[in-house]
Amino acid sequence: MFHLTSSMRYYLYSYPTDMRRSFYTLSGMVTNQMGRNVQDGDVFIFINRLCTGMKLLHMECGGLVIYHMKLESGCFKLPVFDPDTQTFTTSWQDLMMMVQGIDSQGKVNKKRWKKPSE
Repeated sequence: MFHLTSSMRYYLYSYPTDMRRSFYTLSGMVTNQMGRNVQDGDVFIFINRLCTGMKLLHMECGGLVIYHMKLESGCFKLPVFDPDTQTFTTSWQDLMMMVQGIDSQGKVNKKRWKKPSE
């Protein structure tokens, strides 16, 4: 089940992440590089170098959960980062716009794979 809501806090890691990383290495990045605690219930967003893959790390009542999205075409549009931090606080709406390929300025929708019409 998808247990993410708009009431949660979302943190986007500002450097490319190897998508082969899993629970323990991503948790270590949250603690050591982002200065956060993965057990706080926040959602941590990691994007690969080509901006075609995204992982969300979240602690739920049963344990850690990773949501993984790999784009078939196009890429994620990332916000502009503050160079002094390694984390970008974002919102549920910004995350949904990244996933759906909507430009925040409303100019162009990013390319996404669509199911062929029958």
